[in-house]
Amino acid sequence: MASKLKTFINLRDYPITLFNQIRSLSSRILTPINQSHYRKRILLANLLQRYGFPPSSLQHFLSRNNHLLNSDLVETEISLGILLSLKIPQKSLVSLISDCPNVLRSEFLRKWRVPLSNCGKHGVVSSSAIKSVLEHSSRIGIGPDKFNECVRVLKSLGFCDSTVSRILSSFPGVLLVNEIEIRRKIEFLVGIGIARDNIERFFHVFPEVLGIGTETRLKPLLDEFMKMGFSKDDVKKEIAREPRVLGLELGELPRCLELINTLKCREVIRVSIISEGAFRAGFEVKLRVDCLCKYGLIRRDAFKVVWKEPRVILYEIEDIEKKIEFLTNRMGFHINCLADVPEYLGVNLQKQIVPRYNVIDYLKLKGGLGCDIGLKGLIKPSMKRFYNLYVKPYPECERIFGKRKENVRVNKRHPAGLWKLMKPPSNLTTKEDVQNMKSFIESLA
Repeated sequence: MASKLKTFINLRDYPITLFNQIRSLSSRILTPINQSHYRKRILLANLLQRYGFPPSSLQHFLSRNNHLLNSDLVETEISLGILLSLKIPQKSLVSLISDCPNVLRSEFLRKWRVPLSNCGKHGVVSSSAIKSVLEHSSRIGIGPDKFNECVRVLKSLGFCDSTVSRILSSFPGVLLVNEIEIRRKIEFLVGIGIARDNIERFFHVFPEVLGIGTETRLKPLLDEFMKMGFSKDDVKKEIAREPRVLGLELGELPRCLELINTLKCREVIRVSIISEGAFRAGFEVKLRVDCLCKYGLIRRDAFKVVWKEPRVILYEIEDIEKKIEFLTNRMGFHINCLADVPEYLGVNLQKQIVPRYNVIDYLKLKGGLGCDIGLKGLIKPSMKRFYNLYVKPYPECERIFGKRKENVRVNKRHPAGLWKLMKPPSNLTTKEDVQNMKSFIESLA
């Protein structure tokens, strides 16, 4: 190796093109091959695993981010150490790196380390806010100066630390909103009747309003409410009750009310839906549609599901989310199945969906099903029909499915023999009564 190096050094009199070729060859020979591509991948995977990455998702993460293999492992470890020093929980740290691997750039984190550490020590921002700020700034290239200016403006408006953290966590885009626009939002809210004492609560509940244009969205939205026949007091009451009302798109509330007017359901359900007013009912429809769209349904199918299964409007969002997660994660169905079987969202999860799925899953493992049972075949049959088809022929499924309501002993409302005490006394028939009836019949003859 030393002789080759001397030969390369003495070739300075050669033409420049030949010298460049020889220099590139010498660099390949002189550079020790410390790690192969595969070995570096293993080392990077071990490093990420030490900082909390689950082994099951590492291969997929590395395959999507091959550029990390070209980075220095020492710099990557320094970056992970900086993120841990910011008191970000392990689960949030893994989520941050998975969603935005660019935060592992050491030069980026060195700029943000001091400002975020200072705010974190004084309790100004929470760990979730730090995560959101890092993710947002790494994507659009915002510097710490914007962050410091934003925190100063929010604190000067009288917002407490929890509100500042809430705004930065839920809407990190506030870093790009200037002070004039923020004050304009406050004046708009005061103009529609929101008390200044409630402004901080309003931003705490719905910080995304800071990113909505006042002239382009908020004022036209209020005009739309007025054209629909709602009074200023009604609009003020609904906005004060639920600030997310201002997140409605133009034309969205009329579409939700039109859906309610065309519902084909029992009168009891319809009365329950509009019990708190048409405005609130329309907004509840919007929340359910957004929930379904969040899991992958297009808006047209989401409206179709709500229209076919109106009971969804009466259910809590958390209950709907549990059913969808059980459908996709446990049962293995796609979210689009709800467009064909919206009745799935209308049945009880623990009492009907889970027992039926457990029975079908058991029979599938035992080979007791002649064909595949889809979501429709799982939900549509009545309790009696499902029991007779899949439970009654298989005694071992009785324990899985549980007791049927017909087999459950119903406690009597009254003690035994009470009917004897409540029975009215019978009149005794005397000989005189018999004689009178005979005389009456003979007179008719």
